Amino acid sequence: MVRLPGRPATRPPRPNGDARASQDGQPQGPGGNGGRPGMLRAAVTGRSVAGQVFLLQVVIVLLLVVSAVVAQVLQVRHDTDREAQNRSLAVAQTFANAPGTAAALRSPDPTAVLQPHAEATRKATGVDFVVVMNTDGIRYTHPKPGRIGKKFVGTIGPALAGGTVTEHVNGTIGPLVQVVVPVKDARGKVVGLVSAGITTAHVGGAAAQQLPLLLAAAAAALALATGGTALVSRRLLRQTHGLGPYEMTRMYEHHDAVLHAVREGVLIVGADSRLLLANDEAHRLLDLPEDAELRSVLELGLDDETAALLASGRVATDEVHLVKDRLLAINQRPTDLRGGPAGSVTTLRDSTELRALSGRAEVARERLNMLYDAGVGIGTSLDVGRTAEELAELAVPRFADFATVDLFDAVLHGEEPRPGTALRRAACAGIRKDEPLYPVGERIRFVPTSPQARSLTTGQSVLVPRLREAPGWRAQNVERTDEVLAYGIHSLITVPLRAGSLVLGVANFWRAEKPQPFDAEELALAEELVARAAVSIDNARRYTREHNMAVTLQRSLLPRSLPEQDALEIAYRYLPAQAGVGGDWFDVLPLSGARVALVVGDVVGHGLHAAATMGRLRTAVHNFSALDLPPDELLGLLDELVGRIDQDESAADGAAAITGATCLYAVYDPVARRCTVARAGHPPPALVHPDGRVEFAEVPAGPPLGLGGLPFETAELELAEGSRLVLYTDGLVEDRERDIDVGLELLSDALRGAPGASPEETCRAVLGRLPARPSDDVALIVARTRVLGADRVAEWQVPSDPAAVSEVRSEVTRRLADWGLAELDFTTELILSELVTNAIRYGRAPIGVRLLRDRTLICEVSDRSTTSPHLRYAASTDEGGRGLFLVAQLAERWGTRYTSQGKIIWAEQPLPRAPGEPVGDTSSDG
Repeated sequence: MVRLPGRPATRPPRPNGDARASQDGQPQGPGGNGGRPGMLRAAVTGRSVAGQVFLLQVVIVLLLVVSAVVAQVLQVRHDTDREAQNRSLAVAQTFANAPGTAAALRSPDPTAVLQPHAEATRKATGVDFVVVMNTDGIRYTHPKPGRIGKKFVGTIGPALAGGTVTEHVNGTIGPLVQVVVPVKDARGKVVGLVSAGITTAHVGGAAAQQLPLLLAAAAAALALATGGTALVSRRLLRQTHGLGPYEMTRMYEHHDAVLHAVREGVLIVGADSRLLLANDEAHRLLDLPEDAELRSVLELGLDDETAALLASGRVATDEVHLVKDRLLAINQRPTDLRGGPAGSVTTLRDSTELRALSGRAEVARERLNMLYDAGVGIGTSLDVGRTAEELAELAVPRFADFATVDLFDAVLHGEEPRPGTALRRAACAGIRKDEPLYPVGERIRFVPTSPQARSLTTGQSVLVPRLREAPGWRAQNVERTDEVLAYGIHSLITVPLRAGSLVLGVANFWRAEKPQPFDAEELALAEELVARAAVSIDNARRYTREHNMAVTLQRSLLPRSLPEQDALEIAYRYLPAQAGVGGDWFDVLPLSGARVALVVGDVVGHGLHAAATMGRLRTAVHNFSALDLPPDELLGLLDELVGRIDQDESAADGAAAITGATCLYAVYDPVARRCTVARAGHPPPALVHPDGRVEFAEVPAGPPLGLGGLPFETAELELAEGSRLVLYTDGLVEDRERDIDVGLELLSDALRGAPGASPEETCRAVLGRLPARPSDDVALIVARTRVLGADRVAEWQVPSDPAAVSEVRSEVTRRLADWGLAELDFTTELILSELVTNAIRYGRAPIGVRLLRDRTLICEVSDRSTTSPHLRYAASTDEGGRGLFLVAQLAERWGTRYTSQGKIIWAEQPLPRAPGEPVGDTSSDG
């Protein structure tokens, strides 16, 4: 127990001399009566503890009395309400069950029968009303006859079902309780209703008469309690010697500081620098002598700085003083801030261990921050090399002075690592750039004794605290390791990059600036850091593998080169998306009659699925184009194919996933200079006229492929020679940061800024305004139109007379001679003779013959019939059936295409090549 030196055990007499000590030790008043009036005044005032106790007890008694009165009032109200309900229910049920009530309700005039009985019952029972009504709520009785025949105000639904309704309502006569009960006949059927009610003001009069008696009893109890409380307060006043609350609070604060602050040293120093109080903890921390109390703090053997602080009494907050071998945090406050005695209170806290713990906590916090930063800063991209760089950059300089990451070559290419092969340095970061470590990109084969090789073999981390003492590490490359040591690098941690059972490589952390080597705690941190990075590197590796597979598949499905044709000068570009591989595709397809088809499409989504779907659609377009179908019919067949693909995928996956694809198909005829275009949900083509004017062709926008049920429409465009037709996918004009209208305007500006440019120059101008890696795939085709001139076209109309065949052969022979193709006379005559003869025999007039000199010699015979001839092998006994077989043997290609007027049967023959003429494609392939 700590005592306060110098304080008397009893309170001294008041200094004003008015109080005198009596024989029993109690203060005496000036009148010699023991000071009873003065003590009573002190007891009833709030200046002393006794006065405050007196007032508190009086308040408590008042609250109890008020609570009792309120409880009695509430009980009276409750009893009144219950009595009103019971009386109303009894009256209503009695009247409803009375003999004759049910029969009266069936009488011709229920009011005449029931009104006298209801009024008599009301007056006899003391209720305010008895109302009888039918099942519709129409009153038959009421105390006020004027309300008979009107609708009852209240709830009757439960009563019609055979129940009882009790309601509290505010009527015209005040708050009341009304009850509605059913009237049943002998079979239990409800034939009417009876309601009785009474106002609560007419109930409970006896209970209200009890309130005056209750209030009188409460007043008597309050007087008795007040008197008793005064006597108790007078006794308490004597025992506390008149101490006020402030004095008792000050004594409590001093003693509480000593009794409860046991883990800190507490000193109380008086105004004369004498030590008034010191607890056990203060004695221990300052090594004070046993008789330190009442001695000056300057005489206690403390160091000068600490003693001066205690003697000054100034305010101090967490001042750290070295006292012998302890670091003490000192807080000091004066005691006279609020009128107390002069002096100061000082607390001492040993912060020696706290400083050490604080340092360790700071290190732990920094490590947690680094692990958090690793979680959000490593793996921001799906690039293996960049992820390795993020790991190295995060570790320097917060954890290590230099960090390197070595990965297997297979990992960098998205494949699974192959143990036993060399590694490649994928990332390196350091506090300086002149480190003598292996540079980024160099292939490294670690010797078996090196920490890296041991880590790769065992899958465990390796800590080398002192590299100078590690011969296994130095055996890797003696010359380079000597340079590393001379550079100042002295400690190493090697951690394998493990993702499941795969070891992708190693991460190396090197220390140079800090003299202490790496320890076991830092090894654990490095392992957790690398574990998080390994997951991101493996994710990037898997993505790289899938991306490479998708790119390989996509490149195999896209055209390697463009076919030979003279109708269009073509250049194209294909840009893969920044992330993933999309389903954009394009193609150039030579058709019969020197025509060329251009197609561009886009499959929704990215990855292998999109690339595979793109390949299926491109193959389908190849097959459909061989049928020489119009663009709208071809898109219709393609739409059915996409619908079937969706159905197959839905059946396989159990979900109705829509593939989603768009397509634009255009056929250009260099003879007629007309281009027929149809599109399915695809952006419209851009047309650059020879004078540089740019417009977007008004092609009807059909629905995307796969929706089904909606037809496609075509648009006919007449193109002047030298016009440029620009087909593209939405990745060129649409982006997350801009609307498609803005993209179309930018495309128009790019095309307008290159008048007269070649298709190759147009491609460069358009793509020059795009980012290097767009967010979506971009396919672009620029085709400049050419015209097959009249000097290379010959046409004749043939009468439906077999004799006209010889005339056609003669005209054809002369035209071939003019073109320098006389050596094709024989085969051409045979082909035309057979085709024209078939048209005369089996077709319908008019019959036309056309010769086209393009890269091949094209013979076309047209008629109005839609019946197509079929190639067959005639037997030796057949008289006919060998004509088309002969045509197929003489021609390089032949076929039939249908038009809106009929059909055209065509056959192509290769042109004879002049000596020294080069063989190959003369068109631009971009």
